[in-house]
Order: sequence, then C-alpha cells, then structure tokens
Amino acid sequence: MVEHQPDRLDAVFHALGDATRRRMLRDLAQGERSVGQLASPFAISLAAASKHIKALERAGLVRREVQGRTHLCRLEPASLAAAHQWLRYYERFWTDRLDALERLLREEDARQPPTREGDDR
Repeated sequence: MVEHQPDRLDAVFHALGDATRRRMLRDLAQGERSVGQLASPFAISLAAASKHIKALERAGLVRREVQGRTHLCRLEPASLAAAHQWLRYYERFWTDRLDALERLLREEDARQPPTREGDDR
C-alpha cells in the first residue's frame, strides 16, 4: 500500500474536508491570489480567511509569500498529488474486488437453469 507521511495526509484530508478551503484551492488553481481575493467570495473576515489559509499551508497545499502588506498565496500541487496517489490505491483495490464479485455472479448465473415465464421460483 502507498503510505506517504501520515501526518501530511491527515492534514491534506482535513484541509479538503472544508468547502471554503476547497473553493480557495479551486481559485488558486487559476493563479496566485491575495488573502483578500481568496476571502472575497465568502462572508468571512480576513482573519477567518487567514485561518483557512493556514490550514491549507499546514497541509502543504498552499504557499504564502509576503510582499509588503500583501500576502500572496500560490497553489502547491505536490500534496494533492500524494493524496491522489493514496486514493488511487483504494480505487484499484475496490475495482479489483468489484470485478471479482461480478465474475462470481456471472458464473453463478451461468450455472442456474433458465426459468420459464410464469414460474414462481
């Protein structure tokens, strides 16, 4: 199984568990944004936006750079890639399990004698 730094993965999934932070990441995918720009779509204070951004920074999803009084944020996709790799392991696991179940059900159906219409079995 793929297991990256567990603390980092925990932080990534925690950060992604909040709709505000997911929206901020989506906005950052379009390019760097200031804290004010990231906060503007929401009815939140700059302090609240900063707390969300700090959660994204702890997860390694965002890098903040201070230019004078402006805090610019950039998306850091490496942590998303690690989380995606972790999820892909389980996607393959469940796909394999469901494929095996489908094979078993098809084999079982092939062994069953055909039923006649109106048969109440």
